[in-house]
Amino acid sequence: MVALVAHPEYKILRLQLRQNLVLKNMPQEAWEELEPLLEIADYPKGRSLENQGDLSMEQYFIIEGILKRVVTNKEGKEMILRFAAESDIDTSYAAWRLKTPIPYSIRAVTRVRTAKLSMEQWVRFMDRHPSVKADFEFEVMKLMSEVMAHTITLHLLDAPGRVHRFMRKHPELTERLPKKELASYLNLSPETLSRLKHKGKIEI
Repeated sequence: MVALVAHPEYKILRLQLRQNLVLKNMPQEAWEELEPLLEIADYPKGRSLENQGDLSMEQYFIIEGILKRVVTNKEGKEMILRFAAESDIDTSYAAWRLKTPIPYSIRAVTRVRTAKLSMEQWVRFMDRHPSVKADFEFEVMKLMSEVMAHTITLHLLDAPGRVHRFMRKHPELTERLPKKELASYLNLSPETLSRLKHKGKIEI
């Protein structure tokens, strides 16, 4: 990891971060305070950034690549809760506030680059900047609503309906996600996803 301010690609990374959905409206004085706290971290495909049950938590601003949230039961069966890509975030903020272990893992679907800081630093920073905190908490509520809607969708829609909903909601990810990951997210086998495409019921 390298501090953002010391990174050889500082200028382009700074521009990319200012496009993040949480940071893009941040006042200049707040950005100047946050910038020295950020570290740039690169993760290979498959690397875990956070593990289910962890108490050590960090705030992530995605610069490149795709992350996923995954929950695993005692038998080892996994369920993907969401994907997040460039200009998005992932976070363990709710668990931090509730003082509970993080209830999911965060993993790299592709090679990923993030800017991050500890949750403790991020919370202290937001407490000094109420407008940033309001924007962030709004995005967290949207994120949690998205996860809930996805869970409901798995029960209410048939296989083609699930695929069509994903393509409508996340067209930017449809071509980028490995088909195995997309199938898992939609609670389908890769073979079922391929069969739906072969029969012309979906286009991926």
